Amino acid sequence: VQLQASGGGWVQPGGSLRLSCAASGFTSEHYAIGWFRLVPGKEREGVSCIYSSDGKIYYLEAVKGRFTISRDNHNNTVYLQMNSLKPEDTAVYYCVTPCFNTDYVPDFTSWGQGTQVTVSS
Repeated sequence: VQLQASGGGWVQPGGSLRLSCAASGFTSEHYAIGWFRLVPGKEREGVSCIYSSDGKIYYLEAVKGRFTISRDNHNNTVYLQMNSLKPEDTAVYYCVTPCFNTDYVPDFTSWGQGTQVTVSS
């Protein structure tokens, strides 16, 4: 299982970014894949998760209405569109599998290199 996140960067508050997660070594459409973020000194925080079986989606309450997760099974890629970004969204974002309907990210999950998102003026 390999997951490679990309698309991070610096944006001003209110800006947008789209993160991409390229999956390899497995067929991502058969698995729940999501995103979590990590800020130094804090626990991993599950941001969003998209399920494989029924397409159900989870969002962290703090990002509802601003972030949208989607998947392109043909390209084995999952996206996170982030709009109306806030300074508190600043973190390293990782894609993860499996993911769950919660902000808790267990140790047994798999993730790769993250991508830094910085929101500041």
